Amino acid sequence: MGAVSRSNEIYIERLNKSYSQQQTAGDLHYIIQDVDLVVKGGEFFVLLGPSGCGKSTLLSLIAGFVSKTSGYLRVGEKEVDRPGQDRAVVFQQADSSLFPWLTVRENVEFGLRMKRIPAARRKEISDRFIGMVGLKGHENKFPRELSGGMKQRVQLARVLSNDPGILLMDEPFGALDAMTRRTMQRELVKIWQETDKTVIFVTHDIQEALLLGGRIGIMSAGPSSRITDIYEVPLPYPRDIAAPEFHDLYNRIQAHFDE
Repeated sequence: MGAVSRSNEIYIERLNKSYSQQQTAGDLHYIIQDVDLVVKGGEFFVLLGPSGCGKSTLLSLIAGFVSKTSGYLRVGEKEVDRPGQDRAVVFQQADSSLFPWLTVRENVEFGLRMKRIPAARRKEISDRFIGMVGLKGHENKFPRELSGGMKQRVQLARVLSNDPGILLMDEPFGALDAMTRRTMQRELVKIWQETDKTVIFVTHDIQEALLLGGRIGIMSAGPSSRITDIYEVPLPYPRDIAAPEFHDLYNRIQAHFDE
């Protein structure tokens, strides 16, 4: 990986999000409370926790889709108060983010068209990322002609074509079968290594977290969830789930949730 930019760093301090925006303490019901986190530019960071613990809420706050109740959140040098082109979200259900009447290439190039990028340059960019996600030869197919894994690849190619510094991934492989999920995990690591993006990846699967993350942040069960521990994953890529070191880390994290 090459040099990374501080503009892709994420800094969070005492971040809170409640169900109510009323500022009387008794009326606040926290989804997440007092979250502190620093994610360095170019890092692959995984948020791991049980369903309903606020992982997606934290991702939405970083994306700028929802406003915080209190605390501090910045990306690079700018405090987050709205969505921005420096951040992009990859969702679990690719169907909801693809235009069914557009081909693979047209979906990938959609954001580039909105930016009025010339056709020749659009094709150059879309060719690169369609190839990167393994969809070369499928450029003229429509979403209805694609498998779930292929649709997720289209969504990822479209996000990458817009060149955000930060990828926010909300359980993007959760709806895929086990074999496709493993393939996509390997491909994502390769893409991350090639592009130097900052990645925050949400999952409730310990094995997936260990296969992907350089660090894993453990979120407590809600309500009032927070990041309680961060595990370093000093294992080389691609990771071997049969390796003793992998099993040791898996058991340590599982024991954390069993407490």
